[in-house]
Amino acid sequence: MIGRYLIGLDFGTLSVRGVLIDVESGVAVDHHASSYHHGVMSGSLADGTPLPSGFALQDPRDYLIAAEEVLARLGKDRHILAIGVDFTASSPLPTTADGTPLSELMPGEPHAYVKLWKHSAAQRYADAINAAGGAFLDDFGGRLSGEWLLAKAAQVANEAPAVWAATERFIEAGDWMVMRLTGCEARNLGFAAYKAQYSYQEGYPAGIVPDLDARLARPLPAGSPAGELTGEWRQRTGIRGPATVAVAIIDSHAVLPAIGAVEDGTMVGALGTSAAYLFLAEHRLALPAGLEGVAYDGSLPGFWLYEAGQAAFGDLLAWFVRTFPRGPDLAASFAAYNAEAAAIAPGDNHLVGLDWWNGNRVPYADSRLSGLLMGFGLDTTAAGIYRALMEAICYGTRQVLELATAGGLGTRRVVMTSGLAETNPLLVAIMADILGREIELPVIAHATATGAAIHGAVAAGVVADFVEGAARFGARSRRRFHPDAERAARYQPLFSTYCELAGLEPVHAAMRRIGPLAGGTSDTP
Repeated sequence: MIGRYLIGLDFGTLSVRGVLIDVESGVAVDHHASSYHHGVMSGSLADGTPLPSGFALQDPRDYLIAAEEVLARLGKDRHILAIGVDFTASSPLPTTADGTPLSELMPGEPHAYVKLWKHSAAQRYADAINAAGGAFLDDFGGRLSGEWLLAKAAQVANEAPAVWAATERFIEAGDWMVMRLTGCEARNLGFAAYKAQYSYQEGYPAGIVPDLDARLARPLPAGSPAGELTGEWRQRTGIRGPATVAVAIIDSHAVLPAIGAVEDGTMVGALGTSAAYLFLAEHRLALPAGLEGVAYDGSLPGFWLYEAGQAAFGDLLAWFVRTFPRGPDLAASFAAYNAEAAAIAPGDNHLVGLDWWNGNRVPYADSRLSGLLMGFGLDTTAAGIYRALMEAICYGTRQVLELATAGGLGTRRVVMTSGLAETNPLLVAIMADILGREIELPVIAHATATGAAIHGAVAAGVVADFVEGAARFGARSRRRFHPDAERAARYQPLFSTYCELAGLEPVHAAMRRIGPLAGGTSDTP
């Protein structure tokens, strides 16, 4: 019998990672990754054009080149039943009607490129939208983030009107990638709802950006088929078979079926460069104060999914380790710091920090806020600082969980996954102590790409639904981290200090004064 396979493509911040899954066994049999040639452009474009503070751009051609390499490596001469795609969000780009990126037509214009999820220079446009208000904000705590599509569209329209005039489609990079693979524009409801405030009842918000609605499209629920892989892509990659492509999915949401998170009362943390927290509920509740948003059907059909996150997670630890290395490479430095930090008991470093190195998502949705460490003394050590940063991001996780609980969301299970959860058990152990909760860690390689592949399987009818997809292709075992009662008790006053410090408006005001991400321009567009 000819082998039949699924491919999952996980488009991250710096690379695309792919996984090949054998349909009969349900096991991943190969994987491959390809880095983006230009990475993240934050200082200048490839031609040397300088970029303002807060810009984080990407060249969409890098996605195509990397995807072709991964698809050819995994799919050549194989019978591929389905392909699933997940992507960072919100990472929109302006294109022509046929999907040609404006960056190809205007290579020296910064606003013609992809605005990556961590592009923070649009925050002042989000502030203006929030100040004007509207019912479309009700499911998002009354405020947008500058990381989301509406704010980024407003920035393009205001700062580069010629680019906006040439823009026929303003589209999330994940939806654009699916469009290029299939030749069909088929957008995902999750991107539209969480990042562009789309609703079934009202559509996209009106009156925010001139003619924005005409540049968008009606989205489809998660697990919908977008179309089959085009003949051109088949020639370039050697893929055979139907190769049905699913609508794209937000990267942090893609992981749910891969780790068995397909039931009510589950909290999932996807711990990568940033962190996303997802709460699954079968029944609608009002959005808990401080959380980012809620939508139905966008990530798993039949579920309300509540979303929150931290803008810096692994990025924060990587920044410290790169800036103050302790070994010949990053891995060696992490190993050295983890070994020393593991020997420090809670509170013995005498430090408490705010984990806002890339702004704050929950509960303030303000990318102008910044990181802070308090308690330095002449006895402070590098390992003590590193542990304080680990604790700070875990305090941020606990704050998210407490806000969700206060709003009525039940959490029978706490599940952590993705990069740091898999590679840094010390971090997960610290988190269990700070949360005071058991944490499940599913044992599965390439969880996010596997989740994308399961979306492909649902779209192609390989499985009936995501529950069957999780059972056939998802994690088959899991580790459990239990909190230590003594350590958990020692963390309680430290977490209280974190919350007190985080809530001080004079601290927020000082952060906004000393680090304006708009390059010293006015806070209003």
